[in-house]
Amino acid sequence: MADANRGNRPLSPHLTIYRWQIAMFMSILNRITGMAMIPCVILIVWWFVAAATGQAHFEFVDWLATSWLGLLLLFCTLWAFWVHLFNGLRHLAWDLAWWMEMPQVNKSGWTAIVMACVVNTIFIYILLVGV
Repeated sequence: MADANRGNRPLSPHLTIYRWQIAMFMSILNRITGMAMIPCVILIVWWFVAAATGQAHFEFVDWLATSWLGLLLLFCTLWAFWVHLFNGLRHLAWDLAWWMEMPQVNKSGWTAIVMACVVNTIFIYILLVGV
């Protein structure tokens, strides 16, 4: 009788049984944004190599970087950078034993997301308008 449901039970808890919280989301988002910035770093290195290689190669890379796809990649990478930066500041604060209670953890998580969106919007405006 004890083995009747043995095959139907999960062996370990799965993400679907947990209620999502901002702390969980920010932890996963920090890892994702850190990995998402790697392709942009490769493109920046490619841009520098193209600048050192010659004008024809540089013009192609510059055209690609200033196309709509390149600008979209730039804006997404900037947002990932800001989220990663502000989340890193949260972790530095935790290393100093600041904001350790759950209401403060939740508030700092939402603040990091909002600040990343605000700063990214300002940077996009500056890049597009040229202030």
